[in-house]
Amino acid sequence: MKTDITTRQDVYGIVVTFYDLLLSDPITKAIFENINMEKHLPKITDFWCMVLFGDTAYKGNPFPKHVPLGLEKKHFERWLFHFESTIDKSYEGDKATLAKQRANSIAFVFQSKLGAY
Repeated sequence: MKTDITTRQDVYGIVVTFYDLLLSDPITKAIFENINMEKHLPKITDFWCMVLFGDTAYKGNPFPKHVPLGLEKKHFERWLFHFESTIDKSYEGDKATLAKQRANSIAFVFQSKLGAY
């Protein structure tokens, strides 16, 4: 039986699984393979804990870091596919739904700002 996302550990597990998928996907691998995951995973976990639980550990603005990456529509499509499938595999409930809604909103805003349509 699936449960909802309720803890930082849940979020960390989602993030680790999600980035493993991004790094194994030929469409997204080149975008993410040079990121220092030891530093990035705790930071992105903080970000999603802020989004889902209102935690205040995350500081910063994620958008500027994405500007020089050359992101295209196909990258956002795969990012969303892997994010949603990671959540759907193990979780269901209000926070799981919220995570997917927020991911779609973030992707839309980033694509709009980057002209990646």
